[in-house]
Amino acid sequence: MINVNHVIQNELQMHKQTIEAVIKTMQEPLEEASKSMIAVLKRGNKILLCGNGGSASDAQHIAAELTGRYKVERKGLPAIALNTDTSALTAIANDYGYNKIFQRQVEALAQKGDLLIAISTSGNSENIVLALQSAKALGCETLGFSGHQGGKMNDLCDINLIVPSNDTPRIQEMHILFGHILAK
Repeated sequence: MINVNHVIQNELQMHKQTIEAVIKTMQEPLEEASKSMIAVLKRGNKILLCGNGGSASDAQHIAAELTGRYKVERKGLPAIALNTDTSALTAIANDYGYNKIFQRQVEALAQKGDLLIAISTSGNSENIVLALQSAKALGCETLGFSGHQGGKMNDLCDINLIVPSNDTPRIQEMHILFGHILAK
């Protein structure tokens, strides 16, 4: 039989260890990412976000925090999660393959000076990598939220916020924290 208290304590302890590692390593990268986002928005550009699975939920959540108000009353900020348009996703996947679902949208919607926030716990999701390549080719800034060692995203992101963990739930918890920090 599962000892629920043990499971809860273990999960909380692993979260605590991850947040302590993030506190030690992520202050400067988060500051750089914040400055980049502010510069993009001050220029009148927009923020595009993408991710798969739980990372798709994070992309949608962060976009909502930006277009909404998050903690303080402010003008809505231009942000869109590319994983929310089911018609575009299914049409592109059907016509070009799943790996192209974000790349095609970046090609259609991004302009020079925009920011693509790409979220992948492994840093290696092929559709995320292709979206980043297209964003770079268009002259967009690129910001990654990843984990493990950053994966292929390391070479494609101007800034890659790498959670120092190999545990997907811990990585995703920190990604939403990063999004909340940057949305403020």
